Amino acid sequence: MKKYKVIAKIGNNENGTAKTVKYNVNNLLLFTNFLDKQFPSWTWFNVYDCAEKVQLDNFTKYSRPTSRFLSQR
Repeated sequence: MKKYKVIAKIGNNENGTAKTVKYNVNNLLLFTNFLDKQFPSWTWFNVYDCAEKVQLDNFTKYSRPTSRFLSQR
């Protein structure tokens, strides 16, 4: 099963910097639903490979993933 490390912006801190959360994710569609319910003001999330620690993709509230996993590159 594919695993991703995801960093999501869920708002702003008092000093104006991005307030982020990190999760290990194996289903991008379910993760997006989770963000909608738990953090309705989320704006974007970046997807990283867990093993290689490189960014694979990014998504926004209006440009969402269309499948559970990223397509092979």
